[in-house]
Amino acid sequence: MRRFYILLLLFAAGSALPVFGQSNKGKLFIIGGGERTLDMVKRMVQESGLDKGGYAVVLPMSSQEPDSAVIYTKQQFTDLGIDHVYGVFCTKAQANDPAKVDSITHAKLIYISGGDQNRFMDAVAGSEVEKAIHKAYKNGAMVGGTSAGAAVMSAVMITGNSRKKTEYSATFKTIEADNIETRPGLGMLTKSIVDQHFVKRSRHNRLISAVIEYPALKGIGIDEATAILVKGKDAEVVGLSQVLVYSTPKRPKKSVKSGKLGARGLRLDIYLPGDHFSVE
Repeated sequence: MRRFYILLLLFAAGSALPVFGQSNKGKLFIIGGGERTLDMVKRMVQESGLDKGGYAVVLPMSSQEPDSAVIYTKQQFTDLGIDHVYGVFCTKAQANDPAKVDSITHAKLIYISGGDQNRFMDAVAGSEVEKAIHKAYKNGAMVGGTSAGAAVMSAVMITGNSRKKTEYSATFKTIEADNIETRPGLGMLTKSIVDQHFVKRSRHNRLISAVIEYPALKGIGIDEATAILVKGKDAEVVGLSQVLVYSTPKRPKKSVKSGKLGARGLRLDIYLPGDHFSVE
């Protein structure tokens, strides 16, 4: 059953390609949580073209306090002279609303707040809002997000929960088989899995588990106050800290003994601000 679920997620990721394909004109700005520095916000403004016109929308559905998430995000853009920033909140029942869909479709920047990535996907999965995000990206918009807004970028999304330990922990204590819980995300990245707050919260075990369970995918761990700017396949590290990338170049099969995961050929690369790497 577990093998079937993994194949189903990967099939879902692959099936999106003919629709959204390699013709996307947009960019991604994926922040690992924590501080969002002024330089990072400036980079979003410049790369999205907001400094030349248009508007941004903040999607705060991840947050328990969506109004506060919108206000805080807007303020950082206002400080740079960007006034056309609007909050677009929707519940699952509202996620096909034509006015909300239209606002998202024509935005130059779509920004997803932090909070709980599951809350966000519960609201938008399979909806017209989700399609609008992809349509805007395909047509040249920037899609950005922080923390939970980073996690949702992956087609195979880490939920933050473990299967074997019900109590929440900021990181995994072990590297165990069938422990990493995932679900479909937005699928802006189809060949990578994103984890956030990475170095600060020492989430190595969690991402290593994910990469072993999904050897066809890269694991991208983005630290706080740090982002990746994605253009096509290329990612540039922006911000103050590091991005760690786990991969299995030879795609080895996993091994399991007494419930513990094993693998050979894992590769770790650590990137600093200004460095580039491929998300595929």
